[in-house]
Amino acid sequence: MAKAFTEEDDVLLAELGVEVENKKAATRTPREERIIAGFEEIQRFFDENGRAPQHGEDRDIFERLYAVRLDRIRELKECGDLLEPLDQHGLLKGSVRAPSSMPDEMDDDALLAELGVEADIAPITELKHVRSSAEKRAAEEIANRERCEDFDKFKPLFDTVQDELDTDVRITRQIRKDAGFLKADIKAGDFFVLGGQTAYVAEVGEPFRAPNGEFDARLRVIYSNGTESNLLLRSLQRALYKDETSRRISDSSAPGPLFSSESNEDDLASGTIYVLRSKSDHPVVSEHRDVVHKIGVTGGSVEKRIANARIDPTYLMADVEVAATYELFNINRSKLENLIHRVFEKARLEIEIMDRFGNPVVPREWFLVPLFVIDQAVEKIKDGTIIEYQFDPETASIVRR
Repeated sequence: MAKAFTEEDDVLLAELGVEVENKKAATRTPREERIIAGFEEIQRFFDENGRAPQHGEDRDIFERLYAVRLDRIRELKECGDLLEPLDQHGLLKGSVRAPSSMPDEMDDDALLAELGVEADIAPITELKHVRSSAEKRAAEEIANRERCEDFDKFKPLFDTVQDELDTDVRITRQIRKDAGFLKADIKAGDFFVLGGQTAYVAEVGEPFRAPNGEFDARLRVIYSNGTESNLLLRSLQRALYKDETSRRISDSSAPGPLFSSESNEDDLASGTIYVLRSKSDHPVVSEHRDVVHKIGVTGGSVEKRIANARIDPTYLMADVEVAATYELFNINRSKLENLIHRVFEKARLEIEIMDRFGNPVVPREWFLVPLFVIDQAVEKIKDGTIIEYQFDPETASIVRR
């Protein structure tokens, strides 16, 4: 451990012509540390080559990167104040500005793109050397994403989107560069699948002109694993291009209600929701007959569908009566049926029936739910809000998720 100088030592050193300066340890911010680290890379280049990095298509890619970085450092006063004491070669003076004939894509991000390196590089020193794909993915997870402190605010959105995907209310579409997917196609409120995570564009900042002349903007992107990143529009666009499994998640809004009490000439009758009540003498059914209902969707006649109910385990091997029907227009029947069954999942009747061959069958479309609640669910399907609700067995009512 170094010994502190005493007053006598100071006097002795002064007689020898040695000045003693007591310095306090400097405390630097992470940004300042990154700026210094980036400048040190430029200094090492100078030491190895005897000159400052220069622009030019004939230059090594990293020399061109260092040249761009040095330009930026010279432009920012905060960098000059910070780095001037460390500038051994006078790099902060003079200019290595690219000539006007240089292509516009000579900014850091574009140069890295030439190497196949995807990175978000707005801060001066967030430049990465070429690494393996595994190293890049790991670095991006650690460096470009951080914990989302207010994730509780966004989690319900991810839960709702997942429910809507499961029930086919939303779909995903492959993102293809040759299909014309543009930065303008990325807007606040959009959902994507990127790197196996659902990504939500929570905020889009004010547009600005990037060094290559194109307009860009800062995004706040929240991920379903509870992290977030602050990246550029073009960086997200490129990441979506590069990930072969990336997808855009469609909007849940639909043009008009799912149901209509009146049909127009252009409407196409797609089918009927039917609610059945069983006449089975099974003890469970007999005890709860008024609330035991089968809910389904058919494109044909309900009467024909239930004609052979007494020999079909799907209908509990007994005759049924029609408790209610709802005609629907321009809708996917299977998707709608899946949606209804998910809403009433917690009320599903667990019952085993023996078919006519003595084999056990567990019907899946019977629910312990009052008819008036089914009416309420249909109304919420009509106004498009059903995704926000589910059946609560304790209160026997439709409640918000």
